[in-house]
Amino acid sequence: MKTAVIGAGAMGSLIGAHLADGGNEVTLVDVWKEHVDEINEKGLRIEKGSEEKTVCLKAVNDSSVLGPQDLVIIFVKSYHTENAVKSAANLFTEDTVVLTLQNGLGNAEMISRAAGNVEIVAGTTSHGATVLGPGFIRHAGAGETIIGKFDGENTPRVEEVSSEFNRCGLETKISDNIAGLVWGKLLVNVGINPLTAICGVYNGELNEFESTQKLMEMAVGEAEKVAAAKGIELPYTDALEKVKGVARATGPNRSSMLQDVERGRRTEIDYINGAIAAEGNKLGVDTPANQVITLLIKALEEKKEKEKNVKSSS
Repeated sequence: MKTAVIGAGAMGSLIGAHLADGGNEVTLVDVWKEHVDEINEKGLRIEKGSEEKTVCLKAVNDSSVLGPQDLVIIFVKSYHTENAVKSAANLFTEDTVVLTLQNGLGNAEMISRAAGNVEIVAGTTSHGATVLGPGFIRHAGAGETIIGKFDGENTPRVEEVSSEFNRCGLETKISDNIAGLVWGKLLVNVGINPLTAICGVYNGELNEFESTQKLMEMAVGEAEKVAAAKGIELPYTDALEKVKGVARATGPNRSSMLQDVERGRRTEIDYINGAIAAEGNKLGVDTPANQVITLLIKALEEKKEKEKNVKSSS
């Protein structure tokens, strides 16, 4: 299966490496030149526990050098989705499947607007990964991937993608409730990502303090009410316990939002807690905790941006 992965961060690199290791023709696409160069020269190094392996695959900075693909996987940050898809128009034909496994709300809709007549598949994955350096990632934890059609009934091409993922060692299932799964993952991110970023703690530490547990309860509770008002069927019955369980299971992990804040990068807060606040406003559901959490993350972003400006002008 000829595959391009748009956004070769930790997760994009991990998924791409599995598919390439299984014999697929895979190209990673990313703007990080050092990462791309290292992969092309030495392969992608993957650390997992005490073991390390190297997978050889192709990487490019610009998707315009590629031809049409059978599968395009979108793994950029949500705020880059629409532009990334538009710039990759040369990869799409009417036979191309576009798969998003991104965090946050709205990615499939943005892809639909930007990509035109392609088959869009959405999903979630429980794999965890971290970038350790150019051409080097850590596979922090394995889990299942669930995919399905974003709009409409599942098709043989969804089955084909699922089958290929499974063949390449990525446990994958198909669901008819993709909206519920995307929202289910969203609620987990709502309760973990911004709180770890604001408090500067590992995922597991959120369960250790009364104050962070209360903040988690407030944010997730509001998100659960918004989901109910929208008619979303969540994939679990107790949202708060689910979020606490994920925090425990990923205890040593540093969330992607914490890493973004520490590195002075823009976060996906508008597509996580900010999205809950926006949907709540549309549906008449109050979301004060999510509004405040969104503003706190934006304040951290602005602080880091100011620090960078001061440093560059000195």
